Amino acid sequence: MAENTVYFEDVDLGDEIGPLERVARDQDVIDFCQLWGNPMPNRFTDQEKAEKTRLPGPILPGIMSMALMAQLLTDWASPESLKDLDLVFRQPVPHNKPLRISATVTDTRQEDGENLVTCDILMTGAEGERYVGGTALLSLPSRQAESG
Repeated sequence: MAENTVYFEDVDLGDEIGPLERVARDQDVIDFCQLWGNPMPNRFTDQEKAEKTRLPGPILPGIMSMALMAQLLTDWASPESLKDLDLVFRQPVPHNKPLRISATVTDTRQEDGENLVTCDILMTGAEGERYVGGTALLSLPSRQAESG
């Protein structure tokens, strides 16, 4: 295992993960939409198209917001650790604004041979706007398995 491995035994209820602070620039969203294969212009990249769908301006695609939130967790533990990410989108996520993603450990348990950690996860704006929230489930390695 890597030196920075997060072990199940080292995680406690109430532990904070993050924050991850990012700004999704216009070009980041365009690049994401191109990789995703979403035809442009669209409500994610164009002011006029966004306004036609009653948005104040272009927004981050939901899947891009989800990817940013997953990044917080996979950077903390590992890509293999993330088992589930269940999110609720409270309001559109804007471009070019500071985003803060953080999580709090709400449960740890061993189940069917796995070391499971549940977290509440939240994406907010600089002025406390609550953009996206939800829960995540991770499976972490055990120190005991490493030494055995």
